[in-house]
Amino acid sequence: MAGTNRIEQALRRAVLDAREPVSARADGVARTVHVAIGDAQAPLATFLAILDAHGLLGDAGRLLPSVHLTSIGDHFDYGPTAWRRWSTEEGLQLLSWLAAHPADQVCLIMGNHDSARVGELATLDSNSYLAAREDADGAYNRGERVAALQQAFLARWPQFPDSEIVARDFSSFSVQQRGLVTLLLREGRLRLAHAHGELLLVHAGVTTAELDLIGAPHGPAPAIAEALGRFLDGAVQRWSHGPLSLAPLYRPGSRASGEARGMLAHRPAHPERGLREQFEGPMRRRYDPRQLPEGITQVIGHIRDGKCVDLLGEWAEGEPAGDGPLRELIVQGDRVQYRAGTSRSARLLFIDGGMNYAPVEQYQLLDLDTLQPRVKLAISGT
Repeated sequence: MAGTNRIEQALRRAVLDAREPVSARADGVARTVHVAIGDAQAPLATFLAILDAHGLLGDAGRLLPSVHLTSIGDHFDYGPTAWRRWSTEEGLQLLSWLAAHPADQVCLIMGNHDSARVGELATLDSNSYLAAREDADGAYNRGERVAALQQAFLARWPQFPDSEIVARDFSSFSVQQRGLVTLLLREGRLRLAHAHGELLLVHAGVTTAELDLIGAPHGPAPAIAEALGRFLDGAVQRWSHGPLSLAPLYRPGSRASGEARGMLAHRPAHPERGLREQFEGPMRRRYDPRQLPEGITQVIGHIRDGKCVDLLGEWAEGEPAGDGPLRELIVQGDRVQYRAGTSRSARLLFIDGGMNYAPVEQYQLLDLDTLQPRVKLAISGT
């Protein structure tokens, strides 16, 4: 019953937070628990239930004061067509609730779905978005007529690479969401990276190629996070209207350029498990994990286990982990191993456990201090 009350209190707070979103200032309280949570693309009640199941939610409907939480990005868009209304409202509520926590308690990493609010969706108002989504639904769902409708869609909406991106991926947008993402970028709350000791937390991983593009060091983790932070701050300072440019690290999708590419959208893959062109160029759809900076463990979201198994091919070991568990990728010279579990020798730790698909009790959070799945402690306040 107590857990239900905590979740209900947090839900009420989130509704109020979304009415007048703020970016709360740091409060200087010492945090003794440091946890990262995977992509929050699930009902708000599910997200909060996971926090509560891991002993992180307080009676007041906020995180316990001792907790520091890093959210790995993608705070919007989940569920089937019938869920769009709730997904739209709850995406705003979720990010507003997180941002209402002190800046030194909740770290917000930007994912491609967050970036889309000021990228592919930047020039749309409520009416034009609904018109684009209606056109996309027709083009994406009409069987033999898809090809013709697809061309008509792209002619009318050239800011998108195809109809699927609107009908499925960015299907729950509101202008208020864009306003909140803009606020968090201007306030320096929404980040490309966060360092916790020698861990580097980013949405989809960063390779030496991206670091070289902006003259960033290949390590240690705090230096990489600082360089990525300077890059983002500079981009936001130069941004006045229209889409936010994160070139050369990331390029949103469009009719002219195709699918989104680069740091917020790429995925690790075996070089033989994709088109060669996906691995090429300064901004890519796929990257060889052997190009990740050596000696750095990156914590990422963006990709669930099934997609990892598909893209990594013969590098995947053991039975598929499925949704819920944490996973790791080890790189030793030319040898690459992907499997369930976590270790300090991992080059990548994957924390997107398919929140909308895994049972709450099976969804693992990463304890950033032990580098193990978070275990709820019996002592109150932990």
